[in-house]
Amino acid sequence: MSQIRVEHREQDSCWEALEGDQVVGRADYVLAGHVVTFTHTEVPDRFGGRGIAGMLAQASLADVRARGLLVDPQCSFYAGWIDRHPAEADLLVTGRGPDA
Repeated sequence: MSQIRVEHREQDSCWEALEGDQVVGRADYVLAGHVVTFTHTEVPDRFGGRGIAGMLAQASLADVRARGLLVDPQCSFYAGWIDRHPAEADLLVTGRGPDA
């Protein structure tokens, strides 16, 4: 088993998790102004249970933070991830944070 890496594929509006050359997970988004709306996260069943979706969330949210953008987690995985990782809540657009 090779190491998994996460790459931002801006032209495809997604972050992909890759093991070698094989896509093992994907997080889709829409960028509008300064807000990244995560719309869907998918890890095929055969790659499940390895924390791949979490790797996608960590890498993509770190990139969003570095770029000074905000997040609207329309994808239930991202909404749950941010709920479980309150240090990421400051990335939420107004009205979505824990104190809203």
